[in-house]
Amino acid sequence: MKVAYVTTDHPVAGHDDEREIVLAAWYGAGIEGSPAAWDDPRVDWSSFDAAVIRSTWDYIDSRDDFVAWAGRAGTATRLFNPASVIEWNTDKTYLRDLGVPIVPTCWGSPGARFSEKGSSEGGFPDWDEYVVKPAVSAGARGALRTVDRVAAEKHAAGLLDEGRTVMIQPYLRTVEHEGELSLLYFGGQFSHAVRRHPMLSDAELTTEDRATLRDPDDDQFALAERVLDQCARRFPGEVPADLLYARVDLVRMPDGEPVLMELEVVEPYLFLRYELAAPDMFAQALVELLRR
Repeated sequence: MKVAYVTTDHPVAGHDDEREIVLAAWYGAGIEGSPAAWDDPRVDWSSFDAAVIRSTWDYIDSRDDFVAWAGRAGTATRLFNPASVIEWNTDKTYLRDLGVPIVPTCWGSPGARFSEKGSSEGGFPDWDEYVVKPAVSAGARGALRTVDRVAAEKHAAGLLDEGRTVMIQPYLRTVEHEGELSLLYFGGQFSHAVRRHPMLSDAELTTEDRATLRDPDDDQFALAERVLDQCARRFPGEVPADLLYARVDLVRMPDGEPVLMELEVVEPYLFLRYELAAPDMFAQALVELLRR
């Protein structure tokens, strides 16, 4: 089987330290993997038995083009994850539709006033500390963390003026000691979980400090499974059958309740270096999906 490891020629792909791990695991499973840039017009996607999106981390600068590419690639070969899921998950407004507990969020759309269920009409949220970010983003790009309400409002207004949908959330101090928990699933099966230190934290971290292997608690497992179930309901026939990989990022509220921060099913970092069995499990999940 010949499978494309979908990446980009953009320098951001230089941070991908999982490529060789994945390609080696694929080779061991009988898969011939080769890197291919999503925006390279010379690539013939029909020459592959499948294409797996991995380090396409420049897509946020041209989301419409990326979504259009996914649609084309998905008709030429089997795309993982499916194009319909890619379009949905590249805009964080999907969080409004999942029907699961999420970090409290005030949404602002270009040309409209901010709104939040339960708040006053058009009111800006009143929190001790803010995180303001665009709905199409990755790696905290375009995000601002501040205790200054005026600065938060100004940053939000600037994003709206650029025609971008805005998310305003409270900064959860619990992440400073609890961290963020990422649960990794391959082919619908749980693989491993890591505790990630928050990207907007005050702490200075080394590369080794950024994540540690962690066993999720029962309530975290339950929420992650509920998130994936809700995703499957949105895409009957595609998920979980064709959901090769998923990363469910959770945090705890001050009262201890786990809530969803993000569901990553486009191009998530998979923390394959943290669990010895994970690369082979990822490869085997791909083999099983291709056999169906």
